[in-house]
Amino acid sequence: MNEILKMQRLNSTTTLFEVHAPKVARKVKAGQFVIVCIHEHAERIPLTLADYHADQGVITLVVQEIGKTTMEICTMHEGDRLVVISGPLGRPSDIELYGTVVCIGGGVGIAAIYPIARALHNAGNTVHSIIGARTKELLFWEDRMRLVSHSLAVCTDDGSYGRSGFVTLALEELLEAGPPPERVWAIGPAVMMKACAEATRGYGIPTLVSLNSIMVDGTGMCGSCRVEVGEKTRFACVDGPEFDGHEVNWELLLNRQRIYLAQEKQAVERWSDPAMRNRH
Repeated sequence: MNEILKMQRLNSTTTLFEVHAPKVARKVKAGQFVIVCIHEHAERIPLTLADYHADQGVITLVVQEIGKTTMEICTMHEGDRLVVISGPLGRPSDIELYGTVVCIGGGVGIAAIYPIARALHNAGNTVHSIIGARTKELLFWEDRMRLVSHSLAVCTDDGSYGRSGFVTLALEELLEAGPPPERVWAIGPAVMMKACAEATRGYGIPTLVSLNSIMVDGTGMCGSCRVEVGEKTRFACVDGPEFDGHEVNWELLLNRQRIYLAQEKQAVERWSDPAMRNRH
C-alpha cells in the first residue's frame, strides 16, 4: 500500500507520482483531494487527485516544489512508500450535463482541472479549456487536456508558447464571443482564480474555484483551512474545496496564505542543510 509506482518529472519544479492506493482509487471523484504524510516525522499536506484508476488501484498526484515538504517528497524514489494517504477528502465537483462549460487551469492547477474537465466531457458537455503558466517550460498535460476538450487555449505569461498573456485574456475573449457558458471552473493561484471570477461576474456565470487554504487534518476539526464565502466562515476541507468564486473573500484568503511565510522559509533553509536533512 502507498507504494510509489512511477515518478515523472514534468518540469523543473513539478513531479508526477503514480501511487498504489486502491482504497482511495475506488472511491475518488473529480475535485477531491488526499492528505499525505511522507514519513512519521513529516507534516501532513493536502494534494489534489490529478488522476485515478479504480481497476488498477492507482492514483496520480502532481507535486510542485514550493516548500520543505513538497521539496522533500520530490527526493523520494520509485518503490518508496508514503506513510499516510488519507482520503478521498472534500466534496467532489458537481458534474452534470450543463451544456457548455469552461475549465481553466493555471500552473500546477492544470493537474487539478484535468479530472474535472474529463468528467464534464464524459457527461456530454461541450468543454472549452484554457491552461496557462508563466513560461513554456512550466506547462504540462497539454495533450491530456486536448483529449477532453472541444477547444483548448494555451497561454504563457511571457509569450514563449501559445498565446501571450494571462488565462483571463482568453477567458474574456471567449465570453465576449458568446454565447456565454453555463458554468466556469478555475483552478490555480489565488490571484488567477480571483481574476477569473471577476471576469465572469458581470455575466452572472456560476464560477467555481478550488481554494488552496492552509490545511492540517482535512476533517474540519482543526479549523486552519477556514475561509470566508458569502460572508460566512467555511472550511475548505469539508465544505469545499470548491466554492462560488463570486462570494469568496479573496483578500482574507491571500492574507491567510501569507501567515507562515517566515516559518516556511526557515524550514526550507534547515532542510536544505545536509547536516539537518537526515535528522528524522
